[in-house]
Amino acid sequence: MVITNGGTGMSRRDQTHSTIKQLLEKEMIGFGEQFRQQSFEEIGPKAMLSNAIAGSVEQTSIFSLPGSTNAVQLAMKELILPILPHLTGELRK
Repeated sequence: MVITNGGTGMSRRDQTHSTIKQLLEKEMIGFGEQFRQQSFEEIGPKAMLSNAIAGSVEQTSIFSLPGSTNAVQLAMKELILPILPHLTGELRK
């Protein structure tokens, strides 16, 4: 598993999303959707500015998270850790 942190916003300097997206063989679209939905409950409409993304390259899962501590905690506790064992199994098939 690879986790990147920061650079997923809307400013010109935020290049992480576009860089990671180019590398992915498969994108886990539901991750970004769910992350923004759950972020919305905490921070409101600003959640729409997040370009959190996840997917895989071969048997490696990749998650690209916003830079804030709260965003990382939300993603890890609520989204990544609960799905990681299943995702790892799927990537090994």
